[in-house]
Amino acid sequence: MSIRPFRDIKRRKTKVISVGKVKIGGDNPISVQSMTNTKTTDIKSTINQINQIEEEGADIVRVSCPDEKSSLALKEIIKNINLPVVADIHFHYKRALEAAENGASCLRINPGNIGDKKKVKEIIKAAKNNNCAIRVGVNSGSLEKDILEKYKEPCPEALVESALRNIRILEDEDFFNLKVSVKSSDVFLSLWSYRQLSKQIEYPIHLGITEAGSLIPGSIKSSIGLGTLLLEGIGDTIRVSLSDDPVKEVKIGNEILKSLNLKKKGINIISCPSCARQGFDVIKTVKILEDKLSHIKSPITLSIIGCVVNGPGEASSTDLGITGGGNNNHMLYINGNQMKKINTDEMVEQIILMIEKKEQELKLSSRKE
Repeated sequence: MSIRPFRDIKRRKTKVISVGKVKIGGDNPISVQSMTNTKTTDIKSTINQINQIEEEGADIVRVSCPDEKSSLALKEIIKNINLPVVADIHFHYKRALEAAENGASCLRINPGNIGDKKKVKEIIKAAKNNNCAIRVGVNSGSLEKDILEKYKEPCPEALVESALRNIRILEDEDFFNLKVSVKSSDVFLSLWSYRQLSKQIEYPIHLGITEAGSLIPGSIKSSIGLGTLLLEGIGDTIRVSLSDDPVKEVKIGNEILKSLNLKKKGINIISCPSCARQGFDVIKTVKILEDKLSHIKSPITLSIIGCVVNGPGEASSTDLGITGGGNNNHMLYINGNQMKKINTDEMVEQIILMIEKKEQELKLSSRKE
């Protein structure tokens, strides 16, 4: 489907950096990442979770390295996965050195707890020697003491000052393969911090609302915060932070991008909330289709509407649509055109077959191009 001009988002231009095989910034697609919550030293469980995260559509994965055993475990983990790894480093700068040597593609450092400049310089040296990017990860909960004393509390100016200070340390060492985040669990603090930061740097920006909470409140806070910034053209890579399965973080992140037309991948189901007018069980049907069509990678839109109030209108702008009718007969639309009536018993199976056929056609067309 064509994208109408009023739906276009003008992205802020940034430098392009590499995190392993993934390019971030510039005109590159906005990448989605998540973070493992297994024990990194449990190599098998960590590999399995990373593979699940990849299957859901992640581009990058972050892995915590709280101790030497964890950073050394990266070597075996990275051998058995496809996603580039960001090593999450706090407090102990030596973990960053070990992670870089054991295959990490990026080092996430929190300037508020790494320590003095000498330690940061050691990290920069290790990053250079091992072709690692660095994320300057500023967090409102762990700002430097002198900055907190200056501003009395976390505020946008404090977060941005911390980020700029640490960017300068990297630049002074001729290191520019970096991205930056200024996160808070407060949506408003995050919004204004990112807005101020984006006016002062050209480096790629990593978006996130940190410690957003459990699935529903965390998804809502992240959608509001990340969605607002993305609409303003700010953001080159995102992470939805949930107290839940990291696979769900990836799902929510991709849905945020898809809803803003910033990602064209996978099935996009438009469905009504259902009511007494519905000609079939919309909620049950959508749940089945989400599960059965999770393997679809091509950008295909599907409308599932229970009655004729909005059904024909929604179907006019989707690749395939179903509008509920009476007597167990529902109208099938393809590319906005009425095709035939279909009964409830065969509806789900027919939709799956047609979506899979559509994907094969798109793949064939892509190969010819």
